[in-house]
Amino acid sequence: MTDANEGDASPPRLTPRPLYRPAVAAADAAAFSRPDGVTGSSAPTGTAVEPELTVRPPDPVLAEAFGRPDGESDPLQRGPAGTAAGDTGAAAPADPWRDPDAPAHLGDPATPTPAPAPLPPGRKLGVREVLFGDRVAPRALATLAAIALVIGLLGGAVGRLTAESVSALTSQKVELTQSGRGDREAGQVAKVAEAVLPSVVSIQVALGEQSGTGSGVVIDGSGYIVTNNHVISMAAVDPDNATLRVVFSDGTRVPARIVGRDTKTDLAVLKVDVGNLTVAQLGESADVQVGDDVVAVGSPLGLSKTVTSGIVSALHRPVRLGGEGTDTDAVIDAVQTDAAINPGNSGGPLVDDEGRVIGINSAIRSESGGSVGLGFAIGVDDVTRVAQELIRTGSMHHSEIGVNARTVTNEQTTGAQVANVKSGSPAQQAGIVEGDVIVKVADREVGSADELVVAVHGTEVGQPVPVALIRSGRQVEVQVTPVSD
Repeated sequence: MTDANEGDASPPRLTPRPLYRPAVAAADAAAFSRPDGVTGSSAPTGTAVEPELTVRPPDPVLAEAFGRPDGESDPLQRGPAGTAAGDTGAAAPADPWRDPDAPAHLGDPATPTPAPAPLPPGRKLGVREVLFGDRVAPRALATLAAIALVIGLLGGAVGRLTAESVSALTSQKVELTQSGRGDREAGQVAKVAEAVLPSVVSIQVALGEQSGTGSGVVIDGSGYIVTNNHVISMAAVDPDNATLRVVFSDGTRVPARIVGRDTKTDLAVLKVDVGNLTVAQLGESADVQVGDDVVAVGSPLGLSKTVTSGIVSALHRPVRLGGEGTDTDAVIDAVQTDAAINPGNSGGPLVDDEGRVIGINSAIRSESGGSVGLGFAIGVDDVTRVAQELIRTGSMHHSEIGVNARTVTNEQTTGAQVANVKSGSPAQQAGIVEGDVIVKVADREVGSADELVVAVHGTEVGQPVPVALIRSGRQVEVQVTPVSD
């Protein structure tokens, strides 16, 4: 038989500790213990009955002093001004004397204050009555007289100072004089302008809503005028609908016709039916030197008869011409100048200090597109050659050798590297192949692809010319016979 507690897993339970009650001192027991005979709470049992309050009648003296008169029922506080009798507005607090939020208010006065009676209008006094009628006190008159005197003195002083200041700035005695030029000789630029301006014209082109302005110069008394191709190309593309006019220095406007034009040199020749024309004198490119004084004449920005001066800053500068709105695709052998050239100068002459035309202004190179830069003119030898051919035949042809090239610059050489050779061209017949670097044509050094074009155009058709080139690091010279384009 097993024990009943066997197998019980719960731990043994502890017995409660005995309650510890400390001893209470006799003095504390007497102060905080229950009164004798009380066993429960110290609060008394049952409901306490509050004693009744007895309201005594007021003292007769106070009632007589503060009570309402006999037959009155209104309170002592009056309502707001203008409130009807018996209408107290908002409900008053139960005890306004003890309500801290009760507003302070003053009622209507016991007796209304009568309005002051209007005074009768006073009569205006005359000067005689003021001075001699004893209507104004003598002291007041003396004060007014003193004030008037002071005001007059101040006004006079201010007027005197103002008059002195004005007189110091203006004078009727000063007479300005001018000195004339007398017999002084005119400057060289003035002489050139006077000689050249009558031969320079403005060219106006219009096609529909499009228009343009350029310049030109009379080169023959029969009415032939040379200008740039890009000036008149808009009229050349659609001659039936375009309007082409020439404006002379005296303001005469006449229609013009296109004789011929050359897109590869950007030159064109016009013809007008006007007699007795002033013809410009053409110079020679061989006489032009770097540093020579030059004058550019034309209609820049539409301003006709404009003259600017400068110098020749470089010669034989290859410049490619073209752009939107024109069929010009040219490389010119340019005369470079620092004379101010702007849009509208195109086609006008560049003249030397003797008044001879040494070029036709054609292009500018500037960061801003204005005259703060360099100008380029087609050399007069090319102008004469092309214009003469256009007047004779109406067209112009140039020498070609049948190569396309690109500019190359490296440690070995600088020149025009052949990109491709046209089949059957003079270049192929001379043995020029792709990759050759052309460095010289005849007597002209070639440093770029544009300079190769200028050099080839400077040769004569059918006349063999030597061409120096670099091939595989060695210089080779071949003979090439240019053909017409």
